[in-house]
Amino acid sequence: MSVDNSKFNLLSFSGNTRILHLTWFAFFMSFVVWLGLGPMMPFIQEALNLTTQQAKVLLILNVAMTIPARIVVGILVDKYGPKIMYSAILVLGGIISIAFAWAQTYEELALLRFLSGFIGAGFVVGIRMISEWFPAKQTGIAQGIYGGWGNFGSAGAAMTLPFIAVAMGDVDGWRYAITFASLAAMAYGIFYFFNVSDTPKGSTYFKPKKTGAMEVTSKGDLFLYIIMNIPLYLALAVLTWKLSPEKMGLITAEMTFAVYATLIGTYVLQIWKIWQVNKHIFKEPVPELHRYKFKQVAILDWAYLVTFGTELAVVSMLAMFYVSWFELPKVTAALLAGIYPFINLVARPGGGWISDKIGRRRTLLFVFAGITASFLFLGNVDKSWSVELVVGITIIAGIFSKAGSGAVFAMVPLVQRRMTGQIAGMAGAYGNVGAVTFLTVNSLVDYDMFFMIIGIVSAFVLALIIFFLEEPEGQMTEVMPDGTVQMIDVK
Repeated sequence: MSVDNSKFNLLSFSGNTRILHLTWFAFFMSFVVWLGLGPMMPFIQEALNLTTQQAKVLLILNVAMTIPARIVVGILVDKYGPKIMYSAILVLGGIISIAFAWAQTYEELALLRFLSGFIGAGFVVGIRMISEWFPAKQTGIAQGIYGGWGNFGSAGAAMTLPFIAVAMGDVDGWRYAITFASLAAMAYGIFYFFNVSDTPKGSTYFKPKKTGAMEVTSKGDLFLYIIMNIPLYLALAVLTWKLSPEKMGLITAEMTFAVYATLIGTYVLQIWKIWQVNKHIFKEPVPELHRYKFKQVAILDWAYLVTFGTELAVVSMLAMFYVSWFELPKVTAALLAGIYPFINLVARPGGGWISDKIGRRRTLLFVFAGITASFLFLGNVDKSWSVELVVGITIIAGIFSKAGSGAVFAMVPLVQRRMTGQIAGMAGAYGNVGAVTFLTVNSLVDYDMFFMIIGIVSAFVLALIIFFLEEPEGQMTEVMPDGTVQMIDVK
């Protein structure tokens, strides 16, 4: 396996560092196109005379598809490779985004925004690409930079697209802004295809033996895998409920029940596919050499539910919290809340770097202790508290949660190489499940209880890490195309 083991040099633009820079920017562009809807929404709402309800539905639809898309893209990237998958997501995503920009009816806007959610699955592709190019001792910092800097695409959209829309000077300014961003993403997708390769020269791109579901290596793991898919469907059911007559009243009761029935049917179909891929383990046990523990995947899923789910939920409510509880001016509240996403630039790579230095499990223990303590502290917040103290604690909580995201994906590529895309896809989907869950909680309870519930869930995950998570050690086993066995260092 010909992976560059030389000293990590972020300022270099050759070898594996070149692949890192090209790939985090692909992630950045995918987020510009996907999450550019937020800063563009005021322009769209004014230009098309949308109601507040209609605007909220578009924002919900923008994230709905991402949950199943990350699972599907994880399967596809393991089969076809990250080069073609990232290029396809950027090009096809750009086309759908342009179609959205020039849609004429609300029904067209809604459908195209729902389809645009798959762009958010691009994150999964880069996890596999980076894992192919960096050795285990550098995978934490490399994955952290990829995730942290790529995530900044949402801020990049907020800092550029509104100005483009205003500069165009007419009612269609938002259409031009989204179109220009989409064309840039498409152009970069083509550039990316011709400037990267799936693996370093001389390396083998390991693929799953079967596709359609993740391979597991024991009977107990099979049942755990089936159970771990349930929250993904529950999150989509919650989104449907939020659109139903019981809540926002934006889809009919008949359509609500049709979606519920589709989710149940899809889950049953997935169980059948999981069985088809893994039924052989009931006839002949998997040799110990080729086994991995699915509990590692399950714990990382729950960990990312907390870290990334908290990140999306808190950044969505923080400005409103500051205004509502401390009566800060809206501009001041927005600026203070704006600190939160900027933390990603350093905290997520920092979590990965610390993982490389002191160990994956130890780092997760540390950051989850911090997440739990800071959110339980915020769970006791009172309107009489100093606003400076509350802002400070929210920033500390943000540092721990974003470092936690880096720590999770410092370990994901070290579970089973040939299924890195699927493992990353499932963890990424759980991150979106966390966002849906915590935002739903935020809509039902006061802010202090919202923080308290995050702290309690984090404490639960901390317990899982303490009692069940194992530090990656030794080597993972993969089978070469010619049948020979290759050992890959994970420490």
